[in-house]
Amino acid sequence: MNVVDAILSEQILKDTHCWEATDRVPKRPHMTSFRQRMRFHQAEWREAKGHPVGSQPMQPQPGKPARLVGSRLPLDYAEATGANFVTRTARDAAQARMAMVEPRQSIDRQGLWADLLSSTALCFNLFGDLAADRSLADRATHTWWPDAPGTVSDVRFEHSPGRLDLAYLGSLSAFTTAFVTDIGDGTQGVMGVWGRLHERGKRETPKPIRLAHYRAIADRSGVFAPEAFDAVNGTDLTAMWLQHLLVLSKLQHPGDRWAWGRLVVVHPSGNVDYAEACERYRALLVDPSTFASVTIEDLLDANALPAVTTAALRDRYVLD
Repeated sequence: MNVVDAILSEQILKDTHCWEATDRVPKRPHMTSFRQRMRFHQAEWREAKGHPVGSQPMQPQPGKPARLVGSRLPLDYAEATGANFVTRTARDAAQARMAMVEPRQSIDRQGLWADLLSSTALCFNLFGDLAADRSLADRATHTWWPDAPGTVSDVRFEHSPGRLDLAYLGSLSAFTTAFVTDIGDGTQGVMGVWGRLHERGKRETPKPIRLAHYRAIADRSGVFAPEAFDAVNGTDLTAMWLQHLLVLSKLQHPGDRWAWGRLVVVHPSGNVDYAEACERYRALLVDPSTFASVTIEDLLDANALPAVTTAALRDRYVLD
């Protein structure tokens, strides 16, 4: 047992309303430790900022049972204050996104505002400054990914080009964040970001009715090794594969406007499930140019964001 595990005893986690059975990952002690530490860290951050503790369910109903959860904010308080966001620009970006509706979208509104472990909120916090300043967005994007062509023209959150549209992926998948670039010849590029914070890797099974369509997109792309389909289908790599296919489907769209694309998986360095999954997934690609992964820590170490924002993000998301 290391020092961190010893400090985060069951009793401490219970005392801080951070003892959650779902944080335990069978036969994955490092992942269990990470999930418990990240939840506890969010509760510590909340306490340090003077925010009240939230609950499960996030919106308790009179006369029905509820319990405190240290890594949450009370929903009414969270919506009124925007306390889940570390900068004003992140809060403004979240408010702007929730004020518009993409067809067939499904966004966890309560989680966005009240769950300190929300990966959607993470991406608003990471990229909210960029949504407010296109010049900063372009500089940051090319600092992180120097080979991305063109100039950033838009930053979109919880974005899909067309949910259930078979001209694209034909699923309900969406990018947590999307950076759109103008390449300069009338075409565009897209950097689709899939943010993962506290999530663990889980097996998922694609809907059989769409599987042939997914496989056709994968085959047309030419980026996958022959064994890739069997290696991802019905495994913990399925969700990552579908996010990647969403990028590839844009490149294959008959409108032919999208000339370049990449999926980037963003996760904390301590999330070993996603660190290992990205390595296994990358090994299935014969052309890795449309896929990348990066840690939150590496993004912050590049100093592409304002110093105040970087400091706030380190305080919020980087474990000691």
